[in-house]
Amino acid sequence: MPMIDMPLEELKKYNGSSPCPADIDEYWDKAIAEMKEVDPKIELVPAKFQVPFAECFDLYFTGVRGARVHAKYLRPKNSSTKHPAIVEFHGYAGNCGDWNSKLNYVAMGYSVAALDCRGQGGLSEDVGGVKGNTHKGHIIRGLDDSADNLLFRHIFLDTAQLAGIVMDMPEVDENRVGAMGGSQGAALTLACASLEPRIKKLAPIFPFLCDYKRVWDMDLAKDAYAELREYFRLFDPLHEREDDIFMRLGYIDLQNIVKRIQGEVFMNVALMDTICPPSTQFAAYNKITAKKSMNIYPDFGHENLPGAHDKIYEFLMGL
Repeated sequence: MPMIDMPLEELKKYNGSSPCPADIDEYWDKAIAEMKEVDPKIELVPAKFQVPFAECFDLYFTGVRGARVHAKYLRPKNSSTKHPAIVEFHGYAGNCGDWNSKLNYVAMGYSVAALDCRGQGGLSEDVGGVKGNTHKGHIIRGLDDSADNLLFRHIFLDTAQLAGIVMDMPEVDENRVGAMGGSQGAALTLACASLEPRIKKLAPIFPFLCDYKRVWDMDLAKDAYAELREYFRLFDPLHEREDDIFMRLGYIDLQNIVKRIQGEVFMNVALMDTICPPSTQFAAYNKITAKKSMNIYPDFGHENLPGAHDKIYEFLMGL
C-alpha cells in the first residue's frame, strides 16, 4: 500500500512532535472562566426557511471579547419531552451550510445547532483587535500578541459556549448532546468536547489543527496550513523564533487539550490525507483517554469517505 506518512503501526503509537506549554491547563481554565463571565444575550430569530416537522431559527449570542456569534438552530416541532441535540461545526473558511442538511437529525427527534465560525464564511462577527499579522489564516491570527488573543482560542470557546447554550434549551436533555464535523469542523468537535466535558458523543472526521510541528516537518505547510509557511517567510525568515512560535501554537494544538474529553469518541481518518496528515490526527487520538474508536480509510485522502456519515448517524443515534 502507498504511504504519505508513517506505517499504521507507528501511527497507532505516535504521540506528536509539537511542544505543549507547561501552563496549558491554567491557560484553558482561565479561558473557560472568561467565557462563563460573558452575558450571551441569546437571540432566537425565526428563519425564512421552515418545514412542517421542524422549527428553524437564526441563533445569535455574544462570545468572548464581545463578538456577536451566529448559529443555525433547528428543533423538532411539537416535541413534548426533552430530547438529544447535536452541535455541528464546518470546514475552514466555510459556514454552517444549508438548513436542509441538518434535517436528518431533526427527523430523528434531535435539535441541531450549527456554528458559523467568527471571521469566516458565515454571519458571525470577528471583532479583531490583535497586534501583528491578520492576513491569510486564523491559525496565525494573534501569534504576535498575547497568547490570550489567539483567534482560535476564541473560536474554541465559541464551540463550548454554543454547546452550553444548547444544553440549557428547555427542550434539550443536557446529558444527551453530541458534536460532529469534518476537517476544521472535526477540530472544533474535539475542542468543544475538551472545553465542555458534558458532550456525550463526538464524531470528528480527519481533524485539522493538530501537531503543527509535524505538518511543518513533513513539508505540508500548504493548502489549509499554508499560513504557517507564509508567516515564517514574512516574520521569521531565518527561523530564529521557530521554537517559540511552535510553543505559542501549542495553546491551540488540539493534541494538548483532548485529555479533557469525557464523552465517547468515534473518529474517521484517511491515510492518504495530505491536507491534515494522518500522524497529526493520531497525535490527538492517541492522547484521548475517554472511550474511543476509529474507522481507518487506507486509500482515501481529504475527501468524502464512503459510509462514514452513515456510521456517524448510527453512532449518534445512541445518544
